[in-house]
Amino acid sequence: MICAALLGSMLVTQAAALPSMGELYAKSAALYAANGQELFSYNADEPLQPASVTKIMTMLLVMEALERGEVTLDTMVTGSEYACSMGGTQVWLEPGEQLTLDEMLKAIAVGSANDCAVAVAEHLAGTEAAFVERMNQRAAELGCTNTTFINANGLDGMGEKTLTTAHDLALISCELLQHPKILDYTGIWMDSIRGGTFSLANTNKMLKSYQGLTGLKTGYISEAGYCISASAEREGLSLVAVVMAAPTKENRMADATALLNYGFANFTAYTPPADILLPVPVRLGRADSVQPVMEGGTSFIVEKAQAEGLETHLDLPDSLTAPVQAGQEIGNLTVTSGGETLLQVPLTAAEDVEAVTIPDLFLSLLGSLSG
Repeated sequence: MICAALLGSMLVTQAAALPSMGELYAKSAALYAANGQELFSYNADEPLQPASVTKIMTMLLVMEALERGEVTLDTMVTGSEYACSMGGTQVWLEPGEQLTLDEMLKAIAVGSANDCAVAVAEHLAGTEAAFVERMNQRAAELGCTNTTFINANGLDGMGEKTLTTAHDLALISCELLQHPKILDYTGIWMDSIRGGTFSLANTNKMLKSYQGLTGLKTGYISEAGYCISASAEREGLSLVAVVMAAPTKENRMADATALLNYGFANFTAYTPPADILLPVPVRLGRADSVQPVMEGGTSFIVEKAQAEGLETHLDLPDSLTAPVQAGQEIGNLTVTSGGETLLQVPLTAAEDVEAVTIPDLFLSLLGSLSG
């Protein structure tokens, strides 16, 4: 999981050699690598309405519930009177109608179905209000400091409105991409539900126009303007471009295209040599050592111009004392180029190492004596 601590300590130094992004149409925008590294931002902390891009958080909570085994894709989800009363884009759920979670996810990701988003929220949390509490709690856990959700679909409320930022939507999008199964839905161009009787066409037209696009979600209401969280992957580099409050659908696509082009043109994924991270000895543990791993994955993002001649420096202790917890920060990795620090990545323990107990020591002593 990409955590707020990683995002705060994984820093990219922008070099003067990077070209200018150029003018954008949107009020706010951000470009991130899928591992959580910020590559470009423009008014990215300005609170704005996300419209249906809200549904990336709804989908994240669904994927996490699937991972925990609380539901399966075959779970039947029932449309309540309230869920069926949603306006805007919908699949016209009837009260009491049941669809599988698989179909509900498809309707949300492809057709941006407001009724299905609320039905799923009610199924997972009992009420939409309880689900919204989970949305806001999860956003806070991810380091989203300027986000307040009011519903599961992004529609205007009664005198209330969801507010978030390009920065926060990028964090949520990066976390959603940690669940690759979601791309089976966000990457669908056309499909159907209800046994083929109801057709779905993806609201994200960039799927047909941009090479490597994988998702994630578009949004529009009149007050919010045109928004998108666009994910794409090329040559091992996965990016997220967030555009908020673009004046037109065409402007939204142009901005997202410009952001992604900028990312693919100027950055590359770099994986340190596999043998650089050697196990760290552990004293008084039930294992002799623990493997350090880079928080956020096995690679990080650097400018293409700096990719040659990178030097990697490790800051790890000579040994650790048990107990050690999986995910515990035990050091860091610093990447430099020409003496300039480009990146600092936390190193964490890959697994738990429990401390030996007195009975363990006694049995070990007996074993050595008998040996």
